[in-house]
Amino acid sequence: MVAQPFVHLHCHSEYSLLDGACRIPALAARAKELGQPALALTDHGNLYGAIEFYEAAKEEGIKPIVGCEVYIAPGDRFEKKASAGGKDANFHLLLLARNLQGYRNLIHLVTAAHLESVYYKPRIDKALLAKHSEGLICTSACLKGEVAAAYLEGREADARKIFHEYREIFPAGDFLLEIQNHGLPEQAKIREFYRGLGKETGTPLVATNDVHYVRKEQSVTQEILVCIATNGRLNDPERKMKSYGPEFYLKESEAMAKLFADFPGAYEQTLAVADRCDLEFELGGNKFPAFPVPEGMTREEYFRKLCQEGLRKRYGERAGADQELKERLEFEMGVIEKTGFISYFLIVWDFIDYAKRKGIPVGPGRGSAAGSLVSYVLGITDLCPIRYGLLFERFLNPERVSPPDIDVDFCPDRREEVIAYVRNKYGERAVAQIITFGTMGAKMAVRDVGRVMGMSFGETSRIADLIPKVPGAKLADALKQVPELRNLAQEESVKPVIEAALQLEGMVRQSGTHAAGVVIADRDLTDYLPLTRDDTGAVMTQFSMGAVGDIGLLKMDFLGLKTLTVIQDCLLLVEKTTGKKMTPEEIPLDDPKTFELLNRAENVGVFQVESPGMRRTCAIFDLKGIGDLIALIALYRPGPMDLIDEYVKRKKGKSQFSYEHPLLEKISAETFGVLIYQEQVMAAARVLAGYSLGQADLLRRAMGKKKPEEMAKQRETFVLGCAKTNEIPRSQAVRIFELLEKFAGYGFNKSHSAAYAVLSCQTAYLKANYPTEYMASLLSHELDNTDKIALFTAEAQNMGIVIQPPSVNSSENKFTVQPNRILFGLGAIKNVGGACVDSILEARKVGGKFVSVEDFCSRVDYKAMNKKAVESLIRCGAFDEVSSNRAWLATKVEGALALAASASRDKERGQGTLFGLMEESAPGEKKGTEKAPKDFPDWPKRDKLKAEKELLGFYVTGHPADEFEADLRAFRTLNLGEPDEMQSGTVARLAGVVTAMEVRLTQKDKKPYARVMLEDKTGRMEVMIFPDLYREAGTSLKVGAPLVVGGSVDTDAEERVRLRTSECVTLEAAIGKWVTHVYLVPTQEDLAGGKMSQIKEIVESHAGDVPVRLELEVEGKKVLMEAGAQMRIRPTLAGIGKLREVLGGERVKLAVQAIEVPKPKWQTRRAQAMNS
Repeated sequence: MVAQPFVHLHCHSEYSLLDGACRIPALAARAKELGQPALALTDHGNLYGAIEFYEAAKEEGIKPIVGCEVYIAPGDRFEKKASAGGKDANFHLLLLARNLQGYRNLIHLVTAAHLESVYYKPRIDKALLAKHSEGLICTSACLKGEVAAAYLEGREADARKIFHEYREIFPAGDFLLEIQNHGLPEQAKIREFYRGLGKETGTPLVATNDVHYVRKEQSVTQEILVCIATNGRLNDPERKMKSYGPEFYLKESEAMAKLFADFPGAYEQTLAVADRCDLEFELGGNKFPAFPVPEGMTREEYFRKLCQEGLRKRYGERAGADQELKERLEFEMGVIEKTGFISYFLIVWDFIDYAKRKGIPVGPGRGSAAGSLVSYVLGITDLCPIRYGLLFERFLNPERVSPPDIDVDFCPDRREEVIAYVRNKYGERAVAQIITFGTMGAKMAVRDVGRVMGMSFGETSRIADLIPKVPGAKLADALKQVPELRNLAQEESVKPVIEAALQLEGMVRQSGTHAAGVVIADRDLTDYLPLTRDDTGAVMTQFSMGAVGDIGLLKMDFLGLKTLTVIQDCLLLVEKTTGKKMTPEEIPLDDPKTFELLNRAENVGVFQVESPGMRRTCAIFDLKGIGDLIALIALYRPGPMDLIDEYVKRKKGKSQFSYEHPLLEKISAETFGVLIYQEQVMAAARVLAGYSLGQADLLRRAMGKKKPEEMAKQRETFVLGCAKTNEIPRSQAVRIFELLEKFAGYGFNKSHSAAYAVLSCQTAYLKANYPTEYMASLLSHELDNTDKIALFTAEAQNMGIVIQPPSVNSSENKFTVQPNRILFGLGAIKNVGGACVDSILEARKVGGKFVSVEDFCSRVDYKAMNKKAVESLIRCGAFDEVSSNRAWLATKVEGALALAASASRDKERGQGTLFGLMEESAPGEKKGTEKAPKDFPDWPKRDKLKAEKELLGFYVTGHPADEFEADLRAFRTLNLGEPDEMQSGTVARLAGVVTAMEVRLTQKDKKPYARVMLEDKTGRMEVMIFPDLYREAGTSLKVGAPLVVGGSVDTDAEERVRLRTSECVTLEAAIGKWVTHVYLVPTQEDLAGGKMSQIKEIVESHAGDVPVRLELEVEGKKVLMEAGAQMRIRPTLAGIGKLREVLGGERVKLAVQAIEVPKPKWQTRRAQAMNS
């Protein structure tokens, strides 16, 4: 037992970014477990984890010491000079904040390093350190410290000189010589050198362990992290020589005492340092900027003036006559004034007002802010809280004051303009975006660990692909849910990968800019927190969103919502095509066509309700107005989703229900007795138990947290309130409380649901009433997303809108509208960049249409295009009006680009060229108008279609199934484009063409199976062809093959539909196996023109047992008759094809044997097991 505990002063957490495996809560908990009274966090070069660490240490009852192992330049930090690899570009130095002044100096040092002097690493120098040394304790750090490095290189005189430079910067006792003992010989040398140096100069020695992981057994986790950072391999012999080893953990005090027994005072010095450090953060409070108001007015007066003006603007004459409105507004203004948030509301009002004045689309609201009348009259939100029954106390509770949280949606294209406005108004140094930390998800952890452990890419993908692709998927959950993954995890080669991935999952991997977070301070941000830069050079905080809020700064979410831009662009197109001018606020929310569209489940592209599951729900929900839409959005979430069927039955009068108390009817009648909103729980507490709405909000929060002690108190308070307010018996009050408690667990914020329902309604209205304009707008905002382009073009075609292929001579960058047509935008073609499109449009504007590839290359900026871009334009059909022979056009590209390159170089040198002469010629004299030679072979249709699908996301000139469609149609029981019919477990037979195929091996016995993409003209689906069926299909299963498959539909966690096959045959085999009759439908002209003799010849050349029947029209009636005893055919793809050539594709019909699709083996086995 040691006389006094040890204090670890040198610790790296996961915020040392792939060089620290300590999770902060575990680190603080372990220090407490070891009986150590204090702990320091000293991450490499940053303060990312400072607030989280401070709070975690306080939670554990130990003293937090905030520090940083900074990088210090050997000379001037602005001098970028180093040997290969930057080994001597910087050294390490440990800084610990003694007090608030020291912490602020640490902020200034770290910020300056990140913003001003990054060279390999963010660096400070001694000059900067001297300016900001007050309140800091400094140690010489590890072997990478400047003093140690010089000594180990044999430069003892330099080491002593550097040592004295540091001593001059810091007062006596504030610079310490740090010694470590991880069993490394170099450390032993440094310890002895420092022993002598310390005695000579009276400089204290301090013992540390360079902590990189919490427990000894986690050393491998640290090694894996370093390998991820350096792209190394765990078993690389050269890397092993540089590995950390098993000693870099948070050691027990006894172990540390033993390691430094020969260095009296070094162990004890840790506690002395801890005693000297006394940093208390100024958490909480309100550090919002004071909003500047007009001269002669107080903030309260200005705030009230804006609210009263807004009330009159929103409600007109009602503003003066409606007592409820006046009282509600007065109450809200009073709460805002009392809680000190006037400036907050004025700041938000101001930048939203700026956005609206500049024509930047702003969302109608988000979250609980929509429950505030003040927010509505100030224009912060655009839905009336009284109309929708929304509660202010859900947003700002006067009985539990916490800062309001208003998130704002902007058009993503112009969001930066609003941020720039705020930065300009409050000061460049007072506004910044907020950092976020990317963590290792389950899939990423498996891939990273697998690579580090030497596993092949294919093997790691095999494991990672078994983890459900859902947000926040956890590896531990996947192991429970996916038997295949669980079995695989037991294999000898896979087990260590899974075990390590479980350790790394959720650990910080990299930093980035928060998608929406912006902080606004009342002064220079570095008075409160450190700053850094993102990859673009923009300034951002080193603290994450939560930490920024914890220290009392104003944090805002400036969210980019593409839907707002789609709506605005659609309204501009509507004005252009119809002359009708409309704003988003003027879109009616009660339009019958809107809800008819939603009830038909035609929701693709409609905000919030476009997923397959949402579409299925809309089909049964019977939406009649926006209230139904609000309820749907609230219900369609994990948990309340289970109530949808009962809700719909009640809504349609098919399920009887009663209320636990008559007063609940008023509260929940709109939702048929199902409490789906948090606001309903609050209203129930107020009406039944006499709670104020503020108290009711506290009850709602308590119910959500489910803490037993708190719930017992709340239950008693509620029961007594029910008795006092409404004389409700105790037993009934307890039942009501339990009912509320049940619903509060998954009740949704109605304010948020209502705000989103407005956007859903607006987009559904535009789709229902202006379909062409709306679909064009949707497509124009997915230019870089080929999957979305494919989805929306297919939807447009289903709506009867013609999608015209792209054209270099007609298309714009975005999708453009013609009557019931949409012209494909050049910006949506893969491999064709924005600069290239801009140059095409400019060249066309100046010189007219392009007449050849050479003409195109001569006029479009050579620097903006490349071979791949021009070839992609040709392959997708954008040059078809120049020549329909794409193969011939492709031969022209290389030569045309070579001439263009030459012309570009000559132009830069000021020389004339052939192209230059062409540019000066008359418009009608452009070269290259020659046509493709008649005998030049074009690409096969199949290759053309494949290129169109690859580059555009849809087929332009046809479909791979066209050739076989008439035959395939006979065999399918469902179209591939009918996902709403394909619920999990549905047995179906599908028929289409194979457009992609991947052969894999089963994990257990390494048998080949195939994942096939099957397409018909309505859609596509992934089909799994398991080993037995794959073996039977043989070489006939290939890309381009027409295929008939049967089996059971399976829906994954992302609601993607795929088929588990129980039968798989080629179209040829299906025709031979299942066709019972062939029907011919000749016209009178066919009968009179001798075609029947041709048909007879075809049938006789394919003689068999299947009867041929004629379907004739006699006196306006259809008559069926046998073609004759001799007219029996052996059906084959070739034979049926010849019949179609003679009569036409639709005049030859196949009758197919009605047989039951066999169930997949796994379903059969399950049924047998249940019946046994």
